Amino acid sequence: MNKQEEIISGFYEAFQKRDHRAMNAFYHTDIVFFDPVFGLLEGEKVRKMWEMLCTNAKDFRLEFGNITALDDEYYTCDWMASYTFSKTGRRVINKVKGHMRLADGKIVEHSDGFSVHKWSMQALGFSGWLLGWNSFFQNRIKRSARMSLEKFMGGRGY
Repeated sequence: MNKQEEIISGFYEAFQKRDHRAMNAFYHTDIVFFDPVFGLLEGEKVRKMWEMLCTNAKDFRLEFGNITALDDEYYTCDWMASYTFSKTGRRVINKVKGHMRLADGKIVEHSDGFSVHKWSMQALGFSGWLLGWNSFFQNRIKRSARMSLEKFMGGRGY
């Protein structure tokens, strides 16, 4: 395992333990993150997103593997999280493809890809199944996630 693969493994091992501090230690100060629900986040908002997710996780399990080098800087990793979605009490199994760019021993860019429709079917039930493919409905999910992050950050004085 090379140094970059060790960094990625360390990040996901910390995630398995819901240790947001250890996860964030793998990130560069100017980290840029994107996923289909939170959208584009930078710097401190990325770190606080992981803190919120790790702090609020219920019945959480994470598996990861298939770390693949695309070149000297870019890597991908498959990971799967299973947890109880707190707003509905429904069980979610989210299969994700992570993409990371590393430089100077840190993760400088991180994006996660997954199907919002598949996620919403599990997390929200019938309404997610019926409307989860719709961009208007997906935008509501995104707004809700962003508002949750802002509320989390505000409640902690960030």
